[in-house]
Amino acid sequence: MKSATLAGIVLIVLGILSFAYQGISVTTQKKVVDVGPIHATKDEKHTLPLPPILGGLLLVGGVTLLVTGQRSA
Repeated sequence: MKSATLAGIVLIVLGILSFAYQGISVTTQKKVVDVGPIHATKDEKHTLPLPPILGGLLLVGGVTLLVTGQRSA
């Protein structure tokens, strides 16, 4: 299997995953109280959205690499 074909398959899988999940969730801890021996933290959940155009570009790029990889074979 050529490297262009393998890269095309990886890009197609990433594009499909980007459409399926549409975002990445990240949890951070924020210090609320820090008085002597008493420490209190708060968990905050943030979502980093993945735009649909990113998934489309990954799919188009993957299909392009897949087709050009097979033509040169």
